[in-house]
Amino acid sequence: MRQHPTLSTIVALSSALFLASCRGQAEPGAPESAAGTPSAASDTAQIDAYVVAAFEDRAGNLWFGTNGQGVARWDGRTLRYFSIPEGLIDNVVTGIAEDRAGNLWLGTQAGASRYDGTSFTSFGPAEGLPGAGCKLLVDRQGEIWAGTSEGAFRFANERFQAFALPIPELDQVSYKMVPGKVWDLFEDRRGNLWFGRDGYGACRYDGRGLTLFTKADGLCSNNVASIQEDRQGNLWFGSITSDLPQYIGEGGVSLYTGETFTRFPEVRGLAANDIYNIYLDRDGQVWIGAVRVGAYRVDPSTKSGTKGPSFTLFDQTNRPDLTTHFGIQAFVQDRHGTLWFGFSGGLFRFNGSSFVNVTRGGPWSAVEPADTR
Repeated sequence: MRQHPTLSTIVALSSALFLASCRGQAEPGAPESAAGTPSAASDTAQIDAYVVAAFEDRAGNLWFGTNGQGVARWDGRTLRYFSIPEGLIDNVVTGIAEDRAGNLWLGTQAGASRYDGTSFTSFGPAEGLPGAGCKLLVDRQGEIWAGTSEGAFRFANERFQAFALPIPELDQVSYKMVPGKVWDLFEDRRGNLWFGRDGYGACRYDGRGLTLFTKADGLCSNNVASIQEDRQGNLWFGSITSDLPQYIGEGGVSLYTGETFTRFPEVRGLAANDIYNIYLDRDGQVWIGAVRVGAYRVDPSTKSGTKGPSFTLFDQTNRPDLTTHFGIQAFVQDRHGTLWFGFSGGLFRFNGSSFVNVTRGGPWSAVEPADTR
C-alpha cells in the first residue's frame, strides 16, 4: 500500500452497468400505466428481470432499482414505479441513498436524480456528474458522494465536483469494464471513505490523504466491486474477474484486519469468482453473493476449526431456473428483519433457509394479509 497525500486526476473511458452472466427469466409484456411505467396489475410479472439496487428509506418504504423500468417502491400495500415520465433521469437505477433532509437519491446510467417526495431534480454531465453506473453514499457528515464510470464525485452547492483518486503503479492494468470506474463507495466506523475501483483496487480517504490497496497487498483482484465492515471492525472486500484486455480468472473475497489480508480459497465460490455484493445484517452476519454459487452467510465471530469465520451457503430458490446460476446484485434488510435480494432474474425474499421469488403480486411477507376489498 502507498500513501498519497495529494490527489491526482483519473482518466476513464465509457462504461456499462454490470449484468451477471447468468441471465434471469423475466415475465415479458408487462402492462403499463398511462404514464408509461409498469403497473402492478400483472401479479405474476417479475419486479424486473434484473433488480440491481435495494434500499429502505426512513419511512419504511422499500425501493428496488431495475435495469430499465426505473425504480419500484413498495410501501407495504402498493407497488409503484417511477421512471422517465415521472422525472427520473434514466430508467436503469444502479444506486439508492437518502440524505439528511429525507430526499431520496437515485443513481442511474445517466447521472443521479433527487426525489423530494413530490418531484425529481436531476444531475447529469451538465451538473458535474458524467458517467454510467452511478452509485451513491451519504456519509456521517451528510455529504453526498457518487461513483460512476468516470470516477468519484462530491456534491456541493447543487453541483457535483470531481474527486480525483490516484492511479496505482501496476505492471499491467486488467479490468472488468473501465479502468477507474468506481464500483462501490463505503464509509467505515472511523469515518474513512473507501472507493472500490475497476482495475485500480481500493482507495481509502481519511479526510487528509489517500491510501491505495491492490492485489499486491492482498486483494483477490484489482477490480473491487463491494466493501463492507463487520462488527469486529474488519473490512470485507469483494472483487471480480478481469475481462480486459484479456480474461483473468481472479476475484473473490478478502478480509482486512487493518494489518493483514486473508483470502478464503477453501470456500467454494469465494476465490476466482465474481463477488459483486457484500452486506452486513442487523445480527452482525455478513452476507456474500457469489455468482453461480449462491449466498453465504458469514459469522465473523465464530471460528470454523481454527481457520477463521464460519460460512453457511444458501443456494435454494423456488425458481429452479436460477438455482444453478445465481447472480445476486443487491441486498437490503428491512426494519422487520426480512432480507431482500435482488437477483439476475427478479426480486427474492429470504425465508430463513431459501429464497422466495416475489413478483408484483407478492408474496411480500411470509403470511400475506387477507384481501379486505
